[in-house]
Amino acid sequence: MEQTQDLSEDRLANAWAELHALSTDTTPLRPDANRLAFADPEFLLRRETRGIRIQLEMLKPEIDQQAQGIENTIVVFGSARFPAPEQAEAALKLAQEGDDEAALTLAQRHVRNAQYYDQARLFARIVAGYSNPRPAHEQLFICTGGGPGIMEAANRGAQEMGALTVGLNIVLPHEQGSNPYISPSLNFKFHYFALRKMHFMMRAKALVAFPGGFGTLDELFEVITLVQTKKAKPVPIILFGTEYWKRLFNFDIMIEEGAISPQDLDLIQYVDEPQAAWDAIKNFYEL
Repeated sequence: MEQTQDLSEDRLANAWAELHALSTDTTPLRPDANRLAFADPEFLLRRETRGIRIQLEMLKPEIDQQAQGIENTIVVFGSARFPAPEQAEAALKLAQEGDDEAALTLAQRHVRNAQYYDQARLFARIVAGYSNPRPAHEQLFICTGGGPGIMEAANRGAQEMGALTVGLNIVLPHEQGSNPYISPSLNFKFHYFALRKMHFMMRAKALVAFPGGFGTLDELFEVITLVQTKKAKPVPIILFGTEYWKRLFNFDIMIEEGAISPQDLDLIQYVDEPQAAWDAIKNFYEL
């Protein structure tokens, strides 16, 4: 009688070993018809296989998060350029010792904006402190874009409380890599913005947007549009930093011109304290 194959044994014809060898080889990668298709980077990176890459980018974070019990997330957006207070203070001290006026102005701005780093960190600590003792299906996990600045602060706060924390990073030419506070098994990297934004929304039970730039605005308005058009279920959409957001947007003009309905503004709310952001989420879900 034939022995049953052990599923843990190698059944992929050493495809992984072949792929690893290719990744460490310094010679240019050349097409090879004899290479297994799924172990052939040259083939997988062709224009014709884009659909396969999109599917893989959809599946990998989905499967891994399911396996680790990540069902509900609080998504935190914000600037990658706002440093931690200790970094901002150190940079200011150096600038004050020099004679570069532009460097001093930049350092002073970083010190001013570092308050948002602290507040994002504290908010994440509050979320994790609530979530940690809850049953698995009630837990809420901090999810960010995985980069520095506000994203780092939120991942950091959750990690400090011993919670798993998710990072959905994107490959960009001039951006830094993932911040060190993401749980390694939940540190995902994307090529396609569309797939990344889809993963933000798939598990999001709330969005907290701290001051940020174009990337933050892109992600914020994606969520607002999905909820407004009822393509996504209503979730709390919280703008942290009232002064910043109200200086940036005059939504009343959109109402005056009939571009949006007055009730559309009910989709968002402004807060200025980490506890207020958490209270808004708790009230929404009656936690």
